[in-house]
Amino acid sequence: MTRQEKWILTNFIVVVLITAIAVAGMVELKNFVNRSEAMRAMQQLQEAVAQYKQKNGFLPPESYIEGIKQNFEGQLRLGHLYYRARWIGFDAKPDTVVAYVKRNYHSFFIPSGVIVLTFDGQVKWMNKADFDKLIKPQQTPLELELSPK
Repeated sequence: MTRQEKWILTNFIVVVLITAIAVAGMVELKNFVNRSEAMRAMQQLQEAVAQYKQKNGFLPPESYIEGIKQNFEGQLRLGHLYYRARWIGFDAKPDTVVAYVKRNYHSFFIPSGVIVLTFDGQVKWMNKADFDKLIKPQQTPLELELSPK
């Protein structure tokens, strides 16, 4: 192999590696933005639920949430929202899950998980195992039967 061929091959390998790293970086950036936007939309849901609850004394019905969530910034990145108000009583514990969104990321740095809104108004990111431990005792057999899979 001549010196010029080695130089061309070396440059080709460098360009391919830089391109692969850039593409992987863009995918990770996209996942980070999607997660941030979904968290922002859930925070806006929390604010709307808190205002409704303060004004009326109870959680808003699902129809109210469906009507207002179209106005949330980043709501398209939120995905399918599971809203559980009909299953929550007045004596709910602070860690009772009011709403959640399952997010699956194919990422090296951002794990798949669940964005959770709890009864005390916290919005947090949880891994799936911790979320399953939290919600399992809160769900009734009727809720499990009627909930979409």
